[in-house]
Amino acid sequence: MRKPLILLCTLLLLAQHMLAQVSPPEVYLLLKPDRVFDGEKLHDNWQVLIKNNKIEAVGMQLQVPASAQIVELKGTTLLPGLIEGHSHLFLHPYNETSWNDQVLKESRVERVARATVHARNTLLAGFTTVRDLGTEGAGYDDVGLKEAIHKKIIPGPRMLIATEAIVATGSYGPKELTYDIQTPLGAAAADGIEGLTKEVRKQIGKGADIIKVYADYRWGLNRSAAPTFTEAELRTVVEVAASAGRPVVAHASTEEGMRRAIMAGVSTIEHGDGGTPAIFKLMKKNNVALCPTVAAGDAIAQYSGWQKGAQPEPERLQNKRKSLKAALAAGVTISMGGDAGVYAHGDNAREMELLVDYGMKPIDVLKAATSVNADVFKINNEVGRIKTGLLADLIAVEGNPLENIAQVRKVKLVMKDGVIYKP
Repeated sequence: MRKPLILLCTLLLLAQHMLAQVSPPEVYLLLKPDRVFDGEKLHDNWQVLIKNNKIEAVGMQLQVPASAQIVELKGTTLLPGLIEGHSHLFLHPYNETSWNDQVLKESRVERVARATVHARNTLLAGFTTVRDLGTEGAGYDDVGLKEAIHKKIIPGPRMLIATEAIVATGSYGPKELTYDIQTPLGAAAADGIEGLTKEVRKQIGKGADIIKVYADYRWGLNRSAAPTFTEAELRTVVEVAASAGRPVVAHASTEEGMRRAIMAGVSTIEHGDGGTPAIFKLMKKNNVALCPTVAAGDAIAQYSGWQKGAQPEPERLQNKRKSLKAALAAGVTISMGGDAGVYAHGDNAREMELLVDYGMKPIDVLKAATSVNADVFKINNEVGRIKTGLLADLIAVEGNPLENIAQVRKVKLVMKDGVIYKP
């Protein structure tokens, strides 16, 4: 019995030795910026130690392994990787090609090819996570794009995807062809309790992380915005999605569309142009965040001929300023997301700059793009802060963006999951 026992112990020791030989070595990086914005506060002279793909330690005078590689980041501020809250990677600026023509005339192959470029541009601009709210006619291609990024086939941000947005029959477009021609839609049409239940479950089965629903649309008299779904229908969407752990976000720009969506239990309102003090008070009470997408309206106004800086702001933009001011006064949580795709991907900082121009403090905009978005999107156990144990999604920018928000454009370092993508 003794010889077999000795042999067994020898084999076990040999196996352990072999496993130790093939295990990848631990990689340490020490990042040394001038200052660190941790997602909530600014800290001078902090350092961040990375172990493999996670944040190992944060603070001053860290205990650093001798093997650690030192990354000097003089003159910079280190921040959590920024989180884009409202993106459409399968769209490109409307002054290049109209939305209708993108949906009707661009092949799916072309749109996927464009989306891979958009994903890379977004990441290199410092946005390491995006909430992508609908493929706009490209079906479930965002599922494949997300997987390709995850497998490191292509570079891009982490993706929270909505696949096809849900719209009421007759409300959505394109509608530029004659009414007797059946055309492709930019979203999935569904109606009633049974129809909406089936569509939500279908999208979850295809890979949706989020369910997006249009609570209103421009289908009222004279193409005015008007509610689409009843409150009961919206409640069904939220209930069915919640049973599978998915949040629901609502496109809503009218007072009634917003009210129905809020009462139904959505997690965020996208746009919210027609919000009133009473509606924003209701949002605050029900813990519903607002993603105001001010950059999209600004871009569309310029595409329509407005000469920014040389002409007065259009009435629509003036009203948007008042709306956001009312939301801030009510204490509504603001999510940073600009509807990227209406304007160029990689230009995501445009929303952050405009939020400051519309009255938010730079520190609050930085929070909205990091810790607040992480909290609202329920991903704060992974990203959104510079904190021990979270994933090493980090960026460094020149100067101090708390003094000048435009500094977020001057990206010197992009790290996602412990991998440096820039420089």
